[in-house]
Amino acid sequence: MLNEVFEDAKDRMQKAVATLEKEFKRLRTGRASVSLVDGIRVEYYGTPTPLNQLATLTVPEPRTIMIQPWDQSCLGDVEKAIMKSELGLTPMNDGKVIRIHVPPLTEERRRDLVKLVKKMAEEAKVAVRNIRRDANEMIKDLKKDKEISEDEQFKGQEKVQKITDDFIKKIDELTAAKEKEILEI
Repeated sequence: MLNEVFEDAKDRMQKAVATLEKEFKRLRTGRASVSLVDGIRVEYYGTPTPLNQLATLTVPEPRTIMIQPWDQSCLGDVEKAIMKSELGLTPMNDGKVIRIHVPPLTEERRRDLVKLVKKMAEEAKVAVRNIRRDANEMIKDLKKDKEISEDEQFKGQEKVQKITDDFIKKIDELTAAKEKEILEI
């Protein structure tokens, strides 16, 4: 019974950390990466379609992303979608491919990104703590329903706290690595 509570908490906490990792990948660090354009959806024949399903995405140079649509007729739509996105990048269309030059980050922009990284990390920690609270509530309910003893309840809550601490530590490590990557020139 308790093991189910632990596994559920671990699984949900892992998903919170995975979401944070995904959000971190979409942050610009001054280096070109296809993950920067992952979330962009292009209006393709009336349907919002992920960019990676319409084109080949490559990074031919450290500061350039190249997008080569399979259907040349959607070049303009891809360009519009990139312009509308919050990336702040300007696409260059040469009729066959779209190139996006990723400019180096200014010191001020780096500090803003670090603040954003810390905010995202704090949101992930809050999510993990909420999962801990839910798990502890489940354990209390098990005790109330007399499915476990009081000793098992306290041991279970200690184990939930240890699981929470492990995931908070993982979030801190991811945050430190992303901050280092952003501040690196």
